[in-house]
Amino acid sequence: MHQAKLTLDPAFKVAPVSRRTFGSFVEHLGRCVYTGIYEPGHPGADDDGFRRDVLDLTRELGVSTVRYPGGNFVSGYRWEDGVGPVAERPRRLDLAWHSTETNEVGVDEFVRWCGKAGVEPMMAVNLGTRGIAEALDLLEYCNHPSGTALSDLRAANGAKEPHGIRMWCLGNEMDGPWQTGHKTAREYGRLAAETARAMRMLDPGLELVACGSSSSGMPTFGAWEAEVLEETYELVDYISCHAYYEEKEGDLGSFLASSADMQYFISSVVATADHVGARLKSRKKINISFDEWNVWYLSRFQNAEPRQDWPVAPPLLEDHYHLADAVAFGGLLITLLRNSDRVPAASLAQLVNVIAPIMTEPGGRAWRQTTFHPFAQASRHAAGDVLRVEPVSPSYETKAYGEVPLLEAVATHAEAGGTTLFAVNRATDAPLSLEIDARALGGVRVVEATTLSDPDVYARNTADDPTRVVPRPNPGVEADPLRVLLPPVSWNVIRLA
Repeated sequence: MHQAKLTLDPAFKVAPVSRRTFGSFVEHLGRCVYTGIYEPGHPGADDDGFRRDVLDLTRELGVSTVRYPGGNFVSGYRWEDGVGPVAERPRRLDLAWHSTETNEVGVDEFVRWCGKAGVEPMMAVNLGTRGIAEALDLLEYCNHPSGTALSDLRAANGAKEPHGIRMWCLGNEMDGPWQTGHKTAREYGRLAAETARAMRMLDPGLELVACGSSSSGMPTFGAWEAEVLEETYELVDYISCHAYYEEKEGDLGSFLASSADMQYFISSVVATADHVGARLKSRKKINISFDEWNVWYLSRFQNAEPRQDWPVAPPLLEDHYHLADAVAFGGLLITLLRNSDRVPAASLAQLVNVIAPIMTEPGGRAWRQTTFHPFAQASRHAAGDVLRVEPVSPSYETKAYGEVPLLEAVATHAEAGGTTLFAVNRATDAPLSLEIDARALGGVRVVEATTLSDPDVYARNTADDPTRVVPRPNPGVEADPLRVLLPPVSWNVIRLA
């Protein structure tokens, strides 16, 4: 058995918990929209064609914001195609995912869905094949009250009140050669700055996100952020990070330590942004919107045979997650929380069917993947302030990231709501006995201790067996001193009051 310990002290505050940490992402990709959130012929669809089971699961997941409509899709998207009478909307070829887009769902339907799901919409504009004028048109259509051609068009299309979208992404992954309209950092930075300046003239209160690197492995990483921010620093509020992780060549140890790379990514971007700010003599701080993150078996997609046809909503990127995926995922979520002072916004990519916590059958069932549970528990129980936690833990050597600790943990504390510890045991060979020094909290008791674990680290949930891997009560709790036994390869939540 491994031994570890940590201290919980409400004085060790990082930042308030940001609800936007628990954002997600809906892209016109695969079955995320069609037969995902929207399926008019489904027995459980509402009057607008939205699946009620997916709405229920979205609310249970605790999603706060949803980024839309992409992703790679946005770099070829004409937003006008998705408004007005559905029967008159054009079908278009989507170059990003080699599909046909019917445009049955557009901005008005998406915002209506957000209202039903209780989430804040986060919109992306096309800076790949379009530019300033189209971004201004979309902003006017969405946010201007009335009295102009586009705001009155929105009202005529059934949305009399403005959508009031506050957070906008200035394009998507423009550093990537795969992106339609890919640009150099200087080209993109100039366009993003011009677009941001114009959008703020129309609506000064917007929160704007500039494109950062699409992974820390990009050859332009670091230099891209520096050049983009030199152009946009005083005009944007965030720079984005995107990162995906998968188990490669049976290297489970490195995979479970994926958050070490996410931490490196965050620290590097923060340092770069602050360096640019110092050079510009600015007191402003640029924060990070980590608006794409997840476990994604990208190599399977990259090695697939190229599609020759242009289907509507084909099944794409439908990874089926197992326990080890959920534990690595939990480590990423802990890292986002731990950096809440500089990463106040994030978007789990994606919400339904496409590398998603929620899966559906067309016309049939919906169920929770293993990754659903860490996200839902963190969204439900993280409250108040994020606390700095410095575990004392054994380490192990990984092929990808060197030496990393077996234990990864973060805590949140609310005066009225108690303290919650989120912890991952990366050990594959034995449980970890965690001693918790909670004296600074006064007299506390364990309200609940749950663990997500399984004897088979590759166990997963299916439509026929949707509860194979779910959080269950942890019997390994001792009161004095406070100890919790964390099973091997596990995600754990300990709630104190």
